[in-house]
Amino acid sequence: MFRGGVTDTGESTEKKAEKKNTLSRAVTDRQVLTVTVDRQGEENTLMIPARAQAGYARSFNEAVYLQQMRPYHIPGFEHGTYRAFEVSGDSMEPTINHRDIVVSQYVDRWDLLQPGEIYVVVTHENILLKRIPRRITNRNGMVDLLSDNPMVKPYDLPAADIVQLWVVLGYISTYIPTTPDITSERLWEVIELLGHDRGEVRRYLMETSPNDAPNSLAAAGNQRINI
Repeated sequence: MFRGGVTDTGESTEKKAEKKNTLSRAVTDRQVLTVTVDRQGEENTLMIPARAQAGYARSFNEAVYLQQMRPYHIPGFEHGTYRAFEVSGDSMEPTINHRDIVVSQYVDRWDLLQPGEIYVVVTHENILLKRIPRRITNRNGMVDLLSDNPMVKPYDLPAADIVQLWVVLGYISTYIPTTPDITSERLWEVIELLGHDRGEVRRYLMETSPNDAPNSLAAAGNQRINI
């Protein structure tokens, strides 16, 4: 079953014109989010795998497309509008890893989003997983998108290019961290005490170490170490 479509609120022309100048839950002021529901009328959490995300960016609010996505009910996310996205890439490592699944809630007021949280950013071109450092108060402005991976540079995206925002509330992962290497961690602490940046040191070691014989520091730089 689907819930969605266009509703007539009975508002005056002045009210509707005023709403056009604010950020609402819809791409336009008369479009609402399409969701699927179970037989009891409870909203499903749709899972959007990586292979289907190009299609989602184009058909994110089409019932025919959403019907092809698997519905789930995830404990702790029973009441509300949620969607799960499979992660592709390493831009949010070490926080979230490639092939993890993030569970996110729909954001209808961009001007009230929580700065610094991780968001699924949907545009007509692709789907991004980034931190947003400040609230979006102007559709004609730019939005800063930040990655947790120090190797990935931040960049700006026009707010007008964004069609949906979902705030990440949790994630499902098959990655279990190994026992930390105390020697490597201590080495990084000393490097930081000397005033060097971990990301810069890693980048230097990876660029200068021979591919066939990496030294011990380069090997340590390639390990999963929380920053």
